[in-house]
Amino acid sequence: MKDNREREFKRRLYSLILRIIKFVENCKKSQTTRIVGDQLIRSGTSILGNYIEGQSASSKKDYTNYFHHSLKSANESKVWVLILRDTGNGEKEEADSILAELDEISKIFGSSVLTLKGKRNNI
Repeated sequence: MKDNREREFKRRLYSLILRIIKFVENCKKSQTTRIVGDQLIRSGTSILGNYIEGQSASSKKDYTNYFHHSLKSANESKVWVLILRDTGNGEKEEADSILAELDEISKIFGSSVLTLKGKRNNI
């Protein structure tokens, strides 16, 4: 069961990355889009990259750190999507949809990090 959830979550992250790439590619061509779009693609792909790296971590601390990096990348990605949307360079509806998915992904990673650090019951 756990393997199926992990596989499905990995697919969800991969799908999100593809959406982010398409979102950037469909943005208006501008210097802002080039710079911010590059940052968004880096942070977006980092979410999945760190998650996958964490799957082969050598310790619980290492595993937790990879999840924490995925969380930070998801939060960073939100900023870049907002900038593209609010400067009129990115399509608003798709930006809002990506933001909603990034928010859910952030919550999953945030909850996981708290659980892994043993802080879940203190909240």
